[in-house]
Amino acid sequence: MTTAEGQPAEAEAEPESGAETGRSMSMIALWSLVAAFGTYFCMYTFRKPFTAAVFREGSIWGLEEKTVLVTAQVFGYTISKIVGIRVIAELPPSRRASGILVLNGSALVALLLFAVVPSPLHVLCLFVNGLALGMVFGMVLGFVEGRRSTEALAAGLCGSFILADGVAKSVGTWLLGLGVSERRMPGMAGLMFVPPLLLFVGMLTRIPPPDRRDVERRGHRSAMDRHDRAALLIKYGPGLLLVVLAYLLITVLRNIRADFMTELWRGLGVDAVPATFANSELLVMLFVLVANGMSVLILDNRRAFFASIATAFSGGVMMLLALVALRQHWVGGFAFMVLIGTGLYLPYVAIHTTVFERLIAMTRDRGNLGFLMYVADSAGYLGYAGLMIARGLLPTGESFMTFFAVTCGIVAVLTSVSLAVSWGFFARKVASIEAVGGNSA
Repeated sequence: MTTAEGQPAEAEAEPESGAETGRSMSMIALWSLVAAFGTYFCMYTFRKPFTAAVFREGSIWGLEEKTVLVTAQVFGYTISKIVGIRVIAELPPSRRASGILVLNGSALVALLLFAVVPSPLHVLCLFVNGLALGMVFGMVLGFVEGRRSTEALAAGLCGSFILADGVAKSVGTWLLGLGVSERRMPGMAGLMFVPPLLLFVGMLTRIPPPDRRDVERRGHRSAMDRHDRAALLIKYGPGLLLVVLAYLLITVLRNIRADFMTELWRGLGVDAVPATFANSELLVMLFVLVANGMSVLILDNRRAFFASIATAFSGGVMMLLALVALRQHWVGGFAFMVLIGTGLYLPYVAIHTTVFERLIAMTRDRGNLGFLMYVADSAGYLGYAGLMIARGLLPTGESFMTFFAVTCGIVAVLTSVSLAVSWGFFARKVASIEAVGGNSA
């Protein structure tokens, strides 16, 4: 295959090269899916295993140690997302793979130091870990956007962090069960996944750029300077703001569920073993990937765009149904976690895979998927970082499960309203563009 590395950005708009002759497009898509899924799956083992530990015997600055550690990592991750708005938008394809390796390597070094530095300096290690990993997603996404199969590829990429979140905790729990200390466990988990990370990044570098038909269907994806970024935000500001608001709320709740899953299982009365985390997230991943990945079958960009907003809206409805089912004792703890996880990830993955991808394809405005995703991610993780500070200051008399259930209800309602209003904005915007003979939807 022709490599994407070392080529100028404009090469992505060129017709298929001779090296692709005889290559089945389905095989290229499968290769790309495995490479993207594997790379980001491995990244999660550098980020999430530490959340399997409880850290119940320690406190830092008068706060629970785990809350401080999670907050530190989230702050680093948030800053990385904010910086990534510009970096990912302007990053040339030739620097993606090396960037992924450098960032993951820095995160691993931080985890190894986490095991040995004295408290409270170990908090800084998790901050650096988050700071290093926040831009990896955008670099991986750059390899698969702007293609006829982008939704399926991006769904697979999102599936990696749904499944990896549970697997990472299972690995962490397994290592703790072997007697590895809570401080050493994260670094050991990361070391286990260095070889596969190198393999999958190598596969990424062999993915060919989008071909002529990809460009015809989805438009050319180019680097964006500050004028391009400002023009896109001004043109679709109100609609994007509503989508970002929904994404912010979902991101906050998704991360609460991910980072405190051990506590949630306990609050639901489930005796979670290592396989419990992976099993629940596997079911969530399968349902969400099918629901979102099928949008690749919708050829019309406008229909796919609005269908993706409807899919995201259905997630809020599913969360409300899950809460009612739990309260009425219609489902047990395991089923509730699967239902609430599915409700959370339906909008989260729809925005990752389809909403922004088809917006660019529909309007043909100059832009790239990474820029819009990092605008949304910055807002989402900034909100979660703020919540983590507030959570650490709240009284602890109320059970964490009750706190989570109330938050679920609020997020479900606000997300549904925000997405419904955004549908109306974009419907009017598309109609006005067509009325004046602008970009074709």
